[in-house]
Amino acid sequence: MEFIDAATEILESIVPVLDEHPEYEENNVLERLVEPERIVMFRVPWVDDNGEIQVNRGFRVQFNSAVGPYKGGLRFHPTVNLSILKFLGFEQIFKNSLTGMSIGGAKGGSDFNPKGKSDGEVMRFCQNFMSELFRFIGPDTDIPAGDMGVSGREVAYLFGQYKKLSTVHVAVLTGAPMEFGGSLVRKEATGYGLIYILDEALRVRNDSFKDKKVVISGSGNVAIYAAEKAVMMGAKVIAMCDSSGYIHDENGLYIPFIKEIKEVNRGRISDYLNYFKKEDLTAEYIENSVIWNVKCDIALPCATQNELSEESAMIIVSNGTNYVAEGANMPSTLKAINVFLNSNLVYLPGKAANAGGVATSALEMAQRSSRLSWTFEEVDSKLKKIMVNIYKNIDEASKKYGAEGNYVVGANIVGFIKVANAMLAQGVV
Repeated sequence: MEFIDAATEILESIVPVLDEHPEYEENNVLERLVEPERIVMFRVPWVDDNGEIQVNRGFRVQFNSAVGPYKGGLRFHPTVNLSILKFLGFEQIFKNSLTGMSIGGAKGGSDFNPKGKSDGEVMRFCQNFMSELFRFIGPDTDIPAGDMGVSGREVAYLFGQYKKLSTVHVAVLTGAPMEFGGSLVRKEATGYGLIYILDEALRVRNDSFKDKKVVISGSGNVAIYAAEKAVMMGAKVIAMCDSSGYIHDENGLYIPFIKEIKEVNRGRISDYLNYFKKEDLTAEYIENSVIWNVKCDIALPCATQNELSEESAMIIVSNGTNYVAEGANMPSTLKAINVFLNSNLVYLPGKAANAGGVATSALEMAQRSSRLSWTFEEVDSKLKKIMVNIYKNIDEASKKYGAEGNYVVGANIVGFIKVANAMLAQGVV
Protein backbone atom coordinates (compact mmCIF):
# COMPACT_ATOMS: atom_id res chain seq x y z
CA MET A 1 0.00 0.00 0.00
CA GLU A 2 2.78 2.44 0.89
CA PHE A 3 4.51 1.82 -2.43
CA ILE A 4 1.29 2.30 -4.40
CA ASP A 5 0.65 5.63 -2.63
CA ALA A 6 4.17 6.86 -3.34
CA ALA A 7 4.05 5.83 -6.98
CA THR A 8 0.59 7.35 -7.46
CA GLU A 9 1.67 10.69 -5.99
CA ILE A 10 4.72 10.90 -8.24
CA LEU A 11 3.15 9.66 -11.46
CA GLU A 12 0.16 12.00 -11.19
CA SER A 13 2.36 15.04 -10.66
CA ILE A 14 4.69 14.48 -13.63
CA VAL A 15 1.92 14.40 -16.27
CA PRO A 16 2.90 17.86 -17.64
CA VAL A 17 6.47 16.62 -18.18
CA LEU A 18 5.24 13.51 -20.02
CA ASP A 19 3.11 15.72 -22.27
CA GLU A 20 6.15 17.87 -23.05
CA HIS A 21 8.55 14.94 -23.52
CA PRO A 22 6.87 12.08 -25.42
CA GLU A 23 10.23 10.29 -25.59
CA TYR A 24 9.75 9.19 -21.98
CA GLU A 25 6.59 7.28 -22.83
CA GLU A 26 7.96 6.04 -26.14
CA ASN A 27 10.84 4.42 -24.25
CA ASN A 28 8.66 3.08 -21.40
CA VAL A 29 10.65 5.00 -18.79
CA LEU A 30 7.80 4.84 -16.28
CA GLU A 31 7.35 1.09 -16.65
CA ARG A 32 11.05 0.60 -15.99
CA LEU A 33 11.20 3.16 -13.20
CA VAL A 34 8.55 1.55 -10.98
CA GLU A 35 10.29 -1.85 -11.01
CA PRO A 36 13.34 -2.27 -8.76
CA GLU A 37 16.50 -3.29 -10.56
CA ARG A 38 17.13 -5.89 -7.87
CA ILE A 39 15.56 -7.13 -4.63
CA VAL A 40 17.64 -9.15 -2.18
CA MET A 41 15.85 -11.10 0.57
CA PHE A 42 17.50 -13.37 3.12
CA ARG A 43 17.10 -14.88 6.56
CA VAL A 44 19.21 -13.67 9.47
CA PRO A 45 19.74 -16.28 12.19
CA TRP A 46 21.48 -15.05 15.35
CA VAL A 47 22.00 -16.18 18.95
CA ASP A 48 20.59 -14.14 21.85
CA ASP A 49 22.16 -13.77 25.31
CA ASN A 50 20.28 -16.82 26.54
CA GLY A 51 21.91 -18.99 23.90
CA GLU A 52 18.68 -19.34 21.90
CA ILE A 53 18.61 -19.03 18.11
CA GLN A 54 16.46 -16.22 16.73
CA VAL A 55 15.56 -15.63 13.08
CA ASN A 56 14.72 -12.36 11.31
CA ARG A 57 14.27 -11.33 7.71
CA GLY A 58 16.74 -9.13 5.84
CA PHE A 59 16.07 -7.04 2.73
CA ARG A 60 17.80 -4.75 0.25
CA VAL A 61 15.78 -3.09 -2.52
CA GLN A 62 18.18 -1.70 -5.14
CA PHE A 63 15.72 0.42 -7.03
CA ASN A 64 17.53 2.58 -9.57
CA SER A 65 21.19 3.22 -10.39
CA ALA A 66 20.84 5.41 -13.49
CA VAL A 67 22.28 8.50 -11.78
CA GLY A 68 24.88 6.74 -9.62
CA PRO A 69 25.49 3.81 -7.24
CA TYR A 70 22.61 2.81 -5.00
CA LYS A 71 22.32 4.92 -1.85
CA GLY A 72 19.78 4.61 0.94
CA GLY A 73 19.42 3.65 4.56
CA LEU A 74 19.06 0.39 6.44
CA ARG A 75 16.09 0.29 8.83
CA PHE A 76 15.87 -2.11 11.79
CA HIS A 77 12.31 -2.07 13.11
CA PRO A 78 9.54 -4.67 13.66
CA THR A 79 7.35 -2.96 11.02
CA VAL A 80 9.88 -3.48 8.22
CA ASN A 81 8.55 -5.48 5.28
CA LEU A 82 9.07 -5.52 1.53
CA SER A 83 6.21 -3.12 0.79
CA ILE A 84 7.58 -0.44 3.09
CA LEU A 85 11.11 -0.83 1.73
CA LYS A 86 9.89 -0.63 -1.88
CA PHE A 87 8.08 2.60 -1.01
CA LEU A 88 11.13 4.02 0.75
CA GLY A 89 13.47 2.94 -2.05
CA PHE A 90 11.22 4.49 -4.71
CA GLU A 91 11.10 7.78 -2.79
CA GLN A 92 14.87 7.62 -2.37
CA ILE A 93 15.40 7.72 -6.15
CA PHE A 94 13.88 11.18 -6.38
CA LYS A 95 15.25 12.47 -3.09
CA ASN A 96 18.79 11.54 -4.11
CA SER A 97 18.28 13.07 -7.53
CA LEU A 98 17.17 16.34 -5.91
CA THR A 99 20.49 16.68 -4.05
CA GLY A 100 22.29 17.14 -7.37
CA MET A 101 24.74 14.38 -6.45
CA SER A 102 25.49 11.22 -8.40
CA ILE A 103 23.64 8.71 -6.25
CA GLY A 104 20.86 6.27 -7.11
CA GLY A 105 18.03 5.04 -4.92
CA ALA A 106 17.83 2.03 -2.60
CA LYS A 107 16.56 0.99 0.83
CA GLY A 108 16.96 -2.00 3.07
CA GLY A 109 16.74 -3.36 6.56
CA SER A 110 15.22 -6.01 8.78
CA ASP A 111 12.28 -6.66 11.09
CA PHE A 112 14.85 -6.99 13.89
CA ASN A 113 14.18 -4.64 16.82
CA PRO A 114 17.37 -3.32 18.48
CA LYS A 115 15.40 -1.78 21.36
CA GLY A 116 15.94 -3.70 24.59
CA LYS A 117 18.75 -5.78 23.08
CA SER A 118 22.23 -5.92 24.61
CA ASP A 119 25.25 -4.67 22.68
CA GLY A 120 26.30 -8.30 22.22
CA GLU A 121 22.94 -9.26 20.70
CA VAL A 122 22.96 -6.25 18.38
CA MET A 123 26.53 -7.07 17.32
CA ARG A 124 25.73 -10.70 16.55
CA PHE A 125 22.65 -9.75 14.57
CA CYS A 126 24.53 -7.09 12.58
CA GLN A 127 27.36 -9.49 11.80
CA ASN A 128 24.99 -12.16 10.48
CA PHE A 129 22.97 -9.57 8.55
CA MET A 130 26.14 -8.30 6.85
CA SER A 131 27.33 -11.85 6.15
CA GLU A 132 24.55 -12.04 3.57
CA LEU A 133 24.39 -8.41 2.42
CA PHE A 134 28.12 -7.90 1.76
CA ARG A 135 27.86 -9.78 -1.55
CA PHE A 136 25.61 -7.10 -3.00
CA ILE A 137 27.15 -3.82 -1.80
CA GLY A 138 30.38 -1.91 -2.39
CA PRO A 139 31.73 1.66 -2.67
CA ASP A 140 30.85 1.85 -6.37
CA THR A 141 27.79 -0.43 -6.23
CA ASP A 142 25.60 0.23 -3.20
CA ILE A 143 26.45 2.33 -0.15
CA PRO A 144 23.90 1.84 2.67
CA ALA A 145 23.51 4.27 5.56
CA GLY A 146 21.71 4.30 8.87
CA ASP A 147 17.98 4.81 9.23
CA MET A 148 15.43 4.09 11.94
CA GLY A 149 16.98 1.71 14.47
CA VAL A 150 20.42 1.92 12.85
CA SER A 151 22.71 4.43 14.54
CA GLY A 152 26.49 4.71 14.76
CA ARG A 153 26.66 1.57 16.91
CA GLU A 154 24.91 -0.58 14.33
CA VAL A 155 26.83 0.95 11.41
CA ALA A 156 30.10 0.19 13.19
CA TYR A 157 29.18 -3.47 13.75
CA LEU A 158 28.00 -3.79 10.14
CA PHE A 159 31.17 -2.22 8.79
CA GLY A 160 33.42 -4.37 10.95
CA GLN A 161 31.89 -7.51 9.47
CA TYR A 162 32.03 -6.13 5.91
CA LYS A 163 35.74 -5.32 6.36
CA LYS A 164 36.43 -8.80 7.72
CA LEU A 165 34.66 -10.55 4.84
CA SER A 166 35.88 -8.31 2.02
CA THR A 167 39.37 -7.61 3.45
CA VAL A 168 39.15 -3.97 2.30
CA HIS A 169 38.59 -0.72 4.21
CA VAL A 170 36.40 1.39 1.92
CA ALA A 171 33.51 3.82 2.17
CA VAL A 172 30.78 1.19 1.87
CA LEU A 173 28.58 2.39 4.76
CA THR A 174 27.88 5.98 5.79
CA GLY A 175 26.86 7.25 9.18
CA ALA A 176 30.05 5.75 10.59
CA PRO A 177 31.54 6.92 13.90
CA MET A 178 34.23 9.60 13.62
CA GLU A 179 36.90 7.10 14.69
CA PHE A 180 36.95 5.45 11.25
CA GLY A 181 35.85 7.94 8.63
CA GLY A 182 32.54 9.39 9.79
CA SER A 183 31.57 12.95 8.96
CA LEU A 184 30.79 15.82 11.24
CA VAL A 185 27.17 17.04 10.91
CA ARG A 186 25.99 13.57 9.80
CA LYS A 187 23.97 13.09 12.99
CA GLU A 188 22.42 16.55 12.69
CA ALA A 189 22.07 16.57 8.90
CA THR A 190 18.45 15.60 8.26
CA GLY A 191 17.09 17.83 11.03
CA TYR A 192 19.33 20.76 10.17
CA GLY A 193 18.60 20.36 6.46
CA LEU A 194 14.87 20.43 7.17
CA ILE A 195 15.26 23.79 8.88
CA TYR A 196 17.54 25.17 6.15
CA ILE A 197 15.07 24.47 3.34
CA LEU A 198 12.19 25.85 5.40
CA ASP A 199 14.25 28.91 6.27
CA GLU A 200 14.67 29.59 2.55
CA ALA A 201 10.90 29.24 2.03
CA LEU A 202 10.38 31.72 4.87
CA ARG A 203 13.02 34.11 3.55
CA VAL A 204 11.52 34.46 0.07
CA ARG A 205 8.22 35.33 1.76
CA ASN A 206 9.89 38.02 3.89
CA ASP A 207 9.33 35.83 6.93
CA SER A 208 11.63 34.10 9.43
CA PHE A 209 11.73 31.62 12.31
CA LYS A 210 11.86 34.41 14.87
CA ASP A 211 9.19 33.90 17.56
CA LYS A 212 7.44 31.17 15.55
CA LYS A 213 5.76 28.38 17.54
CA VAL A 214 6.87 24.97 16.25
CA VAL A 215 5.35 21.53 16.86
CA ILE A 216 7.47 18.49 15.97
CA SER A 217 6.24 14.90 15.90
CA GLY A 218 8.80 12.36 17.01
CA SER A 219 11.80 12.70 19.29
CA GLY A 220 14.41 10.74 17.39
CA ASN A 221 17.44 11.99 15.55
CA VAL A 222 15.61 14.06 12.93
CA ALA A 223 13.17 15.63 15.39
CA ILE A 224 15.84 16.50 17.97
CA TYR A 225 18.16 18.29 15.57
CA ALA A 226 15.34 20.01 13.71
CA ALA A 227 14.26 21.32 17.11
CA GLU A 228 17.80 22.36 18.01
CA LYS A 229 18.32 24.31 14.77
CA ALA A 230 14.84 25.88 14.90
CA VAL A 231 15.61 27.24 18.36
CA MET A 232 18.96 28.55 17.06
CA MET A 233 16.98 30.38 14.38
CA GLY A 234 14.81 32.09 17.00
CA ALA A 235 11.78 29.78 17.05
CA LYS A 236 10.07 28.28 20.08
CA VAL A 237 9.52 24.50 19.97
CA ILE A 238 6.40 23.97 22.06
CA ALA A 239 5.65 20.25 21.59
CA MET A 240 7.42 16.97 20.76
CA CYS A 241 6.30 13.37 21.13
CA ASP A 242 7.11 9.69 21.08
CA SER A 243 4.83 6.68 20.60
CA SER A 244 3.30 7.04 24.08
CA GLY A 245 2.29 10.71 24.06
CA TYR A 246 3.57 14.27 23.77
CA ILE A 247 5.16 16.91 25.94
CA HIS A 248 3.82 20.46 25.60
CA ASP A 249 5.04 23.80 26.93
CA GLU A 250 3.87 27.12 25.48
CA ASN A 251 7.01 28.72 26.92
CA GLY A 252 9.16 26.45 24.77
CA LEU A 253 10.80 23.08 25.44
CA TYR A 254 14.42 22.90 26.60
CA ILE A 255 15.97 20.78 23.86
CA PRO A 256 19.15 19.72 25.74
CA PHE A 257 16.88 17.82 28.17
CA ILE A 258 15.17 16.05 25.25
CA LYS A 259 18.60 15.10 23.86
CA GLU A 260 19.71 13.67 27.20
CA ILE A 261 16.51 11.65 27.60
CA LYS A 262 16.61 10.18 24.12
CA GLU A 263 20.30 9.99 23.19
CA VAL A 264 21.88 9.24 26.56
CA ASN A 265 19.20 7.54 28.66
CA ARG A 266 17.11 6.08 25.80
CA GLY A 267 14.06 7.07 27.87
CA ARG A 268 10.51 8.20 27.19
CA ILE A 269 9.44 11.73 26.37
CA SER A 270 7.40 11.79 29.60
CA ASP A 271 10.70 11.75 31.54
CA TYR A 272 11.02 15.42 30.60
CA LEU A 273 8.82 16.33 33.58
CA ASN A 274 11.41 14.89 35.97
CA TYR A 275 14.00 17.49 35.04
CA PHE A 276 12.30 20.37 36.84
CA LYS A 277 11.45 21.40 40.36
CA LYS A 278 7.69 21.32 40.85
CA GLU A 279 7.43 25.12 41.11
CA ASP A 280 9.44 25.59 37.88
CA LEU A 281 7.46 23.13 35.78
CA THR A 282 5.32 24.69 33.05
CA ALA A 283 5.25 21.69 30.73
CA GLU A 284 2.52 19.05 30.59
CA TYR A 285 2.53 15.49 29.32
CA ILE A 286 -0.48 14.27 27.35
CA GLU A 287 -0.69 10.51 26.94
CA ASN A 288 -2.07 8.73 23.86
CA SER A 289 -3.21 11.91 22.15
CA VAL A 290 -2.58 13.50 18.75
CA ILE A 291 0.16 16.11 18.92
CA TRP A 292 -1.35 18.09 16.04
CA ASN A 293 -4.09 19.34 18.34
CA VAL A 294 -1.47 21.82 19.62
CA LYS A 295 -1.77 25.11 17.73
CA CYS A 296 1.42 26.28 16.04
CA ASP A 297 2.85 28.38 13.23
CA ILE A 298 5.06 25.59 11.88
CA ALA A 299 4.37 21.84 11.90
CA LEU A 300 7.26 19.41 11.34
CA PRO A 301 6.22 15.73 11.07
CA CYS A 302 9.44 13.86 11.84
CA ALA A 303 8.33 10.46 13.17
CA THR A 304 7.45 7.85 10.53
CA GLN A 305 5.48 7.16 7.35
CA ASN A 306 1.72 7.73 7.26
CA GLU A 307 1.71 9.23 10.77
CA LEU A 308 -0.31 12.26 9.69
CA SER A 309 -3.89 11.46 8.66
CA GLU A 310 -6.45 13.50 6.72
CA GLU A 311 -8.14 14.35 10.02
CA SER A 312 -4.88 15.60 11.53
CA ALA A 313 -4.14 17.63 8.40
CA MET A 314 -7.54 19.32 8.71
CA ILE A 315 -6.77 20.15 12.35
CA ILE A 316 -3.43 21.68 11.35
CA VAL A 317 -5.09 23.82 8.69
CA SER A 318 -7.96 24.90 10.96
CA ASN A 319 -5.43 25.88 13.63
CA GLY A 320 -3.99 28.46 11.28
CA THR A 321 -0.61 26.78 10.75
CA ASN A 322 1.35 28.53 8.01
CA TYR A 323 4.08 26.00 7.20
CA VAL A 324 4.35 22.20 7.12
CA ALA A 325 7.71 20.62 6.29
CA GLU A 326 8.31 16.88 6.45
CA GLY A 327 11.33 15.51 8.26
CA ALA A 328 10.18 11.88 7.98
CA ASN A 329 9.74 9.87 4.78
CA MET A 330 6.20 10.45 3.49
CA PRO A 331 4.68 11.01 6.96
CA SER A 332 1.47 12.41 5.43
CA THR A 333 -1.09 10.17 3.78
CA LEU A 334 -2.25 11.05 0.27
CA LYS A 335 -5.47 12.47 1.67
CA ALA A 336 -3.53 14.59 4.16
CA ILE A 337 -1.30 15.89 1.36
CA ASN A 338 -4.38 16.92 -0.63
CA VAL A 339 -5.68 18.83 2.39
CA PHE A 340 -2.40 20.76 2.58
CA LEU A 341 -2.28 21.44 -1.16
CA ASN A 342 -5.84 22.76 -1.13
CA SER A 343 -5.10 25.16 1.72
CA ASN A 344 -3.10 28.38 1.92
CA LEU A 345 -0.19 26.97 3.92
CA VAL A 346 3.26 26.21 2.52
CA TYR A 347 3.87 22.46 2.29
CA LEU A 348 7.37 21.01 1.73
CA PRO A 349 7.27 17.23 1.04
CA GLY A 350 9.78 14.86 2.61
CA LYS A 351 11.64 13.91 -0.56
CA ALA A 352 12.84 17.52 -0.74
CA ALA A 353 12.71 18.63 2.89
CA ASN A 354 14.53 15.69 4.47
CA ALA A 355 17.18 15.25 1.75
CA GLY A 356 19.86 16.68 4.05
CA GLY A 357 20.66 13.28 5.52
CA VAL A 358 21.50 11.56 2.26
CA ALA A 359 23.23 14.69 0.97
CA THR A 360 25.59 14.64 3.96
CA SER A 361 26.07 10.89 3.50
CA ALA A 362 27.36 11.68 0.02
CA LEU A 363 29.64 14.32 1.53
CA GLU A 364 30.89 11.65 3.94
CA MET A 365 31.62 9.36 0.98
CA ALA A 366 33.66 12.12 -0.65
CA GLN A 367 35.71 12.67 2.51
CA ARG A 368 36.42 8.98 3.04
CA SER A 369 37.34 8.38 -0.59
CA SER A 370 39.86 11.24 -0.50
CA ARG A 371 41.03 10.46 3.07
CA LEU A 372 40.04 13.96 4.19
CA SER A 373 38.10 15.28 7.15
CA TRP A 374 36.21 18.55 6.79
CA THR A 375 35.34 20.80 9.74
CA PHE A 376 31.82 21.04 11.13
CA GLU A 377 31.48 24.49 9.59
CA GLU A 378 32.60 23.25 6.15
CA VAL A 379 30.11 20.38 6.06
CA ASP A 380 27.31 22.51 7.52
CA SER A 381 27.90 25.18 4.88
CA LYS A 382 27.77 22.61 2.07
CA LEU A 383 24.58 21.12 3.54
CA LYS A 384 22.88 24.51 3.71
CA LYS A 385 23.83 25.31 0.12
CA ILE A 386 22.39 21.98 -1.07
CA MET A 387 19.09 22.54 0.75
CA VAL A 388 18.75 26.12 -0.51
CA ASN A 389 19.37 24.89 -4.07
CA ILE A 390 16.74 22.18 -3.67
CA TYR A 391 14.19 24.80 -2.67
CA LYS A 392 15.09 27.05 -5.60
CA ASN A 393 14.88 24.17 -8.08
CA ILE A 394 11.51 22.84 -6.93
CA ASP A 395 10.11 26.38 -6.75
CA GLU A 396 11.20 27.11 -10.32
CA ALA A 397 9.78 23.80 -11.57
CA SER A 398 6.42 24.42 -9.89
CA LYS A 399 6.21 27.76 -11.67
CA LYS A 400 7.40 26.43 -15.05
CA TYR A 401 4.78 23.69 -15.11
CA GLY A 402 1.82 25.81 -13.99
CA ALA A 403 1.65 24.72 -10.37
CA GLU A 404 3.30 27.60 -8.53
CA GLY A 405 3.70 26.89 -4.83
CA ASN A 406 2.95 23.17 -5.25
CA TYR A 407 6.24 21.72 -4.09
CA VAL A 408 5.03 18.14 -4.43
CA VAL A 409 4.81 18.72 -8.17
CA GLY A 410 8.04 20.71 -8.20
CA ALA A 411 10.04 18.08 -6.29
CA ASN A 412 8.71 15.14 -8.29
CA ILE A 413 9.38 16.85 -11.62
CA VAL A 414 12.94 17.92 -10.78
CA GLY A 415 13.80 14.50 -9.38
CA PHE A 416 12.18 12.63 -12.26
CA ILE A 417 13.71 14.55 -15.16
CA LYS A 418 17.29 13.90 -14.08
CA VAL A 419 16.71 10.18 -13.58
CA ALA A 420 14.63 9.78 -16.75
CA ASN A 421 17.27 11.51 -18.90
CA ALA A 422 19.98 9.28 -17.42
CA MET A 423 17.90 6.19 -18.21
CA LEU A 424 17.34 7.33 -21.79
CA ALA A 425 21.03 8.03 -22.29
CA GLN A 426 22.02 4.56 -21.06
CA GLY A 427 19.63 2.65 -23.29
CA VAL A 428 17.51 -0.35 -22.34
CA VAL A 429 19.34 -1.85 -19.35
